[in-house]
Amino acid sequence: MLIELNIQEFAIIEKATICFSEGLNIITGETGTGKSIMVDALNLVLGGRSDKNYIKDGSKKTIVEALFFIQDSDSLNHILDEYGIELEESSILITREIHISGRSVSRVNGRAVTLNILSNLTNKLIDIQGQHEHQSLLSSDKHIEFIDMLGDKNLKDNKKRVKQEYLELAELNHKLKNLAQNEMERERTIDLLKFQVEEIEEMDLKVDEEESLIKEHKILSNSQELSKFVNTINEKLSLSDYGTASVIDEIRSISKTLSQITYYDESLKVHEETLEGISYSLEDVSREISDYGNNINFDFEKLDNVESRLGILNKLKRKYGNSIEEIFLYKEKILEELRILLNLDEEIEKINQAIKLQQEKLEVHCKELSIERKKISLELEKKMITELKELNMENASFEVEINELDHFTEKGKDKIEFFISTNIGQGLKPMSKIASGGEISRIMLAFKNILAEVDNINSLIFDEIDTGISGRTAQIVGEKILQISKKHQVICITHLPQIAAMADTHFLIDKSLSEDKKTLTSIIKLKEEERVNEICRLIGGVYVTETTKKHAQEMIDLSKKQKKLLK
Repeated sequence: MLIELNIQEFAIIEKATICFSEGLNIITGETGTGKSIMVDALNLVLGGRSDKNYIKDGSKKTIVEALFFIQDSDSLNHILDEYGIELEESSILITREIHISGRSVSRVNGRAVTLNILSNLTNKLIDIQGQHEHQSLLSSDKHIEFIDMLGDKNLKDNKKRVKQEYLELAELNHKLKNLAQNEMERERTIDLLKFQVEEIEEMDLKVDEEESLIKEHKILSNSQELSKFVNTINEKLSLSDYGTASVIDEIRSISKTLSQITYYDESLKVHEETLEGISYSLEDVSREISDYGNNINFDFEKLDNVESRLGILNKLKRKYGNSIEEIFLYKEKILEELRILLNLDEEIEKINQAIKLQQEKLEVHCKELSIERKKISLELEKKMITELKELNMENASFEVEINELDHFTEKGKDKIEFFISTNIGQGLKPMSKIASGGEISRIMLAFKNILAEVDNINSLIFDEIDTGISGRTAQIVGEKILQISKKHQVICITHLPQIAAMADTHFLIDKSLSEDKKTLTSIIKLKEEERVNEICRLIGGVYVTETTKKHAQEMIDLSKKQKKLLK
């Protein structure tokens, strides 16, 4: 449930806070006061398109916050867990900022999220019914989605399976199309692949060869430096130079002196043994380094060969992969492509067989999906006729037409379209042929009432739901909205007194001029007497009389009786 909406520096709203209640929340106001601005702000915080034009003149950014109370919802909890968002005292705070630079920031419970995450989350929180949804209802391409929304888990699983199998079929058709290239292009491709295979094989690469070559190159290219350093080490370790003792000689001398001291104190014996061991170890080191120095080879021809090998290897890496392992993988891939091209007829036959099997499998699941949709359609027809009768469309007829397409789609093979007749003697026509705005609004309301039972969305917003209706029809529509509000939180923007009188909570959007002659919008929660005055305005316009006041109070009293009947 939407608990609170905070709006700052948005369009002509400087600052506004709206605390919504359970049941039916009504919003009214003069034309041009900014009723649609509130819906724009709510659309924005729910993940709608950002636009810096929303920012109030003279401000650097706009901020919209929406606070939701969350009741048990498995689908919502699943999304929260998926994105690692924690509930805070069973509530979700969504914040959206739009900066004058165009930068947009979205947060859920303080955590920054992408618009995709935000939309996935808010789709489970609230449903806004406005002019866009009217257009969806009139578009036959969207009718299949209405039917599928009424489906159970079995239908949804089947629909996912059909989509996956369709994508697999599309991939097979794509492979077949690529194989069916012209003969000249095929021969060119075969020649290219053969050349690439030969180029790789000629190198006779080994998996660990590159590392070995790099090490060898490092030694060969620095052989002179290595020789100089080895000689220096040997001289210091074991060679005496004009009376100067070597390191090994010095250690032996120290060891000998220490052995004399141990005559007086045997506790020093361990140090004598340690030094003796060090002298033997150094002799081994000196011998090995000397052997290493004798084997240093100033082989410039070998250096050229190593550099040449590394150069060719780097060329292959630039063409076929970043490492020898990747080059081998690329070779395996092109060998398979070459095999397919050299055995093209056999491969085409193989793919054609796979396509046939995939089509047969997809056909079965499409039929299963179609059977489920037909069952749902029969139920929808009955429910829609009942709903429309309750909405003062006594003579309405409604049918769902399902035809089979001659091709597969990711939604199956069904072409679904809604047909309706609103008058006796009038034949069924496509929904898109309905001319009356009042009829469209009531049909949409009927759909929403049916869908509200299955979509598990607790909050509904009706914007422009009363287009084209008045009088008794307006009263009936108001009663239907009131009925929905007993199971869902409803926020309804209206200009009709019959609907406004049904409110559990009534807000007035008012427009005024600031001291600096700028237009400002404020949102006021109306008390009982203020509600009477606002409904008077809706009934009679500018002039409020005692008669209109009496009429307004009577409408409110009648709506209270209606509410008691619905409990």
